[in-house]
Amino acid sequence: MPETKLKVILLRHTPNPEETIAMAAKLCYSPSDIESLKGKIETKDQKAFVEKLMKMGHLSPIEHPSFTFAIEGISRACSHQLVRHRLASYSQQSQRYVSKGQQTLASPAESSTVSGQTIFDYVIPPSIKEDGKAREAFERFMREAQRTYDLLIERLAELGIKGESANQDARFVLPNAAETKIMVTMNARELLHFFRQRCCYRAQWEIRQMAQQMLLLVKRVAPVIFEKAGPACLYAPCPEGEMSCGQARKVRKIYGSTYKERKRQTKKAKITPSQKNLFQE
Repeated sequence: MPETKLKVILLRHTPNPEETIAMAAKLCYSPSDIESLKGKIETKDQKAFVEKLMKMGHLSPIEHPSFTFAIEGISRACSHQLVRHRLASYSQQSQRYVSKGQQTLASPAESSTVSGQTIFDYVIPPSIKEDGKAREAFERFMREAQRTYDLLIERLAELGIKGESANQDARFVLPNAAETKIMVTMNARELLHFFRQRCCYRAQWEIRQMAQQMLLLVKRVAPVIFEKAGPACLYAPCPEGEMSCGQARKVRKIYGSTYKERKRQTKKAKITPSQKNLFQE
């Protein structure tokens, strides 16, 4: 099937991110030289100190650790939303240099076949996928988009326009549903903002699922930083006002994060079964 599935991988991250934050923060106020300060920080758990920084709102040191993700199985509609987060670095698969023509989609990893036709991978919204007639119309349009793309590539070749020059014009008929791949690097502070915005129930379903998977991954490697990460309503009233989804209690229960429960957490942040279920939606 040409329908693709979301996949998020945490490729790299700053080693010992909490220590990096502590180093940045304490450097501002310490007369010690760098090596002495580094030695002191490495011999002591920095959990309480980092928690204090975040509680105080002293967030500039939080910007020093960075996290790099590889993401595939998302639509162009989703990636357009993602790149609106400007404090990040992106490298995205190009529709100019990577052709979606049938002759170039040879491997199962790059394409799928429907009714004998090789077709680009795409994402189907759940509301359409669950309805037979809607899905049939959607997939018919995807096949037609592929046929039109191929026709344009062939015609442009007859006119002497080939390769990336042809791709960059033929791609205009590819839909927002077309699958894309992207690498993303964000610092920890920007990720906290990203999760606040995109884990919200009012966020579009696809980018919300992606944000949830990213959050699960960073919680494993930086539990102190992301202990309270998630939608804005976890520890305060919903900031959406009249646009609120009205499900703050449900959201808090799913994320396993009431304020009292967080206060009772042990030294290592835990991911509850309810969170795992949420991230697998």
